Amino acid sequence: MPYGFLVTVHLLAAIAFAGTVFFEVVILGGIARKLPARTLIPVEQALGTRAVAVMPWVLLLLYAAGLAMAWQHRALLAQPLASSLGLLLSIKMLLAFSVFGHFVMAILWRRRGQLHARRSRRLHLCIFCHVLAIVVLAKAMFYVSW
Repeated sequence: MPYGFLVTVHLLAAIAFAGTVFFEVVILGGIARKLPARTLIPVEQALGTRAVAVMPWVLLLLYAAGLAMAWQHRALLAQPLASSLGLLLSIKMLLAFSVFGHFVMAILWRRRGQLHARRSRRLHLCIFCHVLAIVVLAKAMFYVSW
């Protein structure tokens, strides 16, 4: 596949994922303290159900495009400490795999009925921090020499 197409798909999926995480952590988390639980719980459950339906497809596109792009940089990734770009890309990928692991854990906990509010908030905050770091690393990759 053309690299430009992969970058576009990856970027659009990243915007969808990061935007969802931002909304859940910053927007919803900010109003959670101001709403009664009887109002907030159904909203959180509905959002969670919708996210579980949509996010696997978004993540499939995000990770498939990311892995296809990484394949094209396999020589760089073979020796990640040999260049700044290789190091940044390796750290970005490590964080991305951690996000994926967190997402899988969220799905498993949800299916088992173990995804209570406190665990969900911590999980979302952790993923949010990872996503912020990934975005900063992705931007930093533009400023290092290839």
